[in-house]
Amino acid sequence: MNYEIIKAPVITEKTSNLANENVYVFKVDKKANKTQIKQVIETKFGVKVESVNTTNTQSKKKRVGKYTGFTTAYKKAYVKLKEGSKIEF
Repeated sequence: MNYEIIKAPVITEKTSNLANENVYVFKVDKKANKTQIKQVIETKFGVKVESVNTTNTQSKKKRVGKYTGFTTAYKKAYVKLKEGSKIEF
């Protein structure tokens, strides 16, 4: 199993509230599909996944002093776990 599909959990105030509803958010590889994400989450964390939703975040324009650039674009996966399953960070 290719565990490099999952890059990092997204930990914000909004995702912390989603965790109460058994939904966890991860940054994933841009080429990964929903079935690959589901298989990796189930084997890596030992939980049962109910559904996976993905979004591609666009890069945003940022400025530091006189220099302008863009943030990196990435793919997010919203993973809903079945009742009784939980992931600890």
